[in-house]
Amino acid sequence: MKESNLHPNNKHSSGYDLDALGLVYPQLTSFVFTNEYQTKTIDFADPKAVKALNTALLFKYYGIKFWDFPDENLCPPIPGRVDYIHHLAELLEFSGVSKDVNVLDIGTGANCIYPILGNAEYNWDFVGTDIDTTALEFAQNIVDKNDLNHAISLRFQKDSRFILKGVLSDEDQFTVAMCNPPFYKSEKEAIAATTKKLRGLGKTEESLTRNFSGKHNELWCKGGEKAFLHNYIYESSLFKNQCVWFSALVSKKELIRGLKVALKKLNVNSIKVLKSGPGNKQSRFIAWSYSN
Repeated sequence: MKESNLHPNNKHSSGYDLDALGLVYPQLTSFVFTNEYQTKTIDFADPKAVKALNTALLFKYYGIKFWDFPDENLCPPIPGRVDYIHHLAELLEFSGVSKDVNVLDIGTGANCIYPILGNAEYNWDFVGTDIDTTALEFAQNIVDKNDLNHAISLRFQKDSRFILKGVLSDEDQFTVAMCNPPFYKSEKEAIAATTKKLRGLGKTEESLTRNFSGKHNELWCKGGEKAFLHNYIYESSLFKNQCVWFSALVSKKELIRGLKVALKKLNVNSIKVLKSGPGNKQSRFIAWSYSN
């Protein structure tokens, strides 16, 4: 299975060596089978198989020794997530702020994926925030069991109406903020998207209940991705001197134009839009700076 269009520094551009991954995480082997093309693979519509694969990737390539969270939470695909990290690293290096990097991860989730990847690849320090106390408990367990408390700390956002307000103090200073926003406006919209994905994988709609994963705050919010991103942009203007770069993944490319208009109204100094992620799952991220 080949991942294409990944950042040159991405370890997964040549696909997965499932035999090697099975050696570091034996639980993966029960999900591996040989398809009609005589290629070893897994069922990517099976959340347990996907979770096993991504756990194996973390164990083999990123020095992680523990990574677990409830099955109802989203399991992030490592190649796409680490691609965001690599693009940010390139942006920071280009802008001359690549040393002693301190990252704000908005919506870190139960899997704590961006902090553990960013620390493993670039030794960055992280503050992760979330509106879900249970998710933060699982994230903290991952931090604890991987001995990462020196590099990763977590904060609870008490008011879900806000993104930065309420979790940042006047003393906070960050090199970059990153975020993977909720995509959908409602549970109905999220389920419809998952159903379409399953059909594309040749699955029946009856398999939706066992394959649908992701909690409310991970998948949808009032107004969906567009509302979240515009709120984030506005709040960034309130903390413009406390973060060199702000950034976010954008799943819908048609949103980019409106986001640029909103940013220009706030007199940002620089706007960057970069493609991120593998082939047919490609997204892009937008980054902006008031000072750089």
